[in-house]
Amino acid sequence: MQKSFSLDLLKVGEKAVISKLNAAELPSKLLEIGLLPGCTVEVKHKAPFNGPIGLHILNSNILIAIRKSEATYILVEK
Repeated sequence: MQKSFSLDLLKVGEKAVISKLNAAELPSKLLEIGLLPGCTVEVKHKAPFNGPIGLHILNSNILIAIRKSEATYILVEK
């Protein structure tokens, strides 16, 4: 069994499966577009100085950017 860690720790180009979200801390818009447990995501871009993280949600073929502070509430497994 792999250990879960927060999404912000992934490097550019890495893929992972979302295992758990803290929905109370995330905007509902992220859930509505398909950022849900069981989805596979790939980190496409990481802005410097704790800027936004560009994600490709592979299940729905959507590219989004989220704040690093929001990414800490999303747990993933490789």
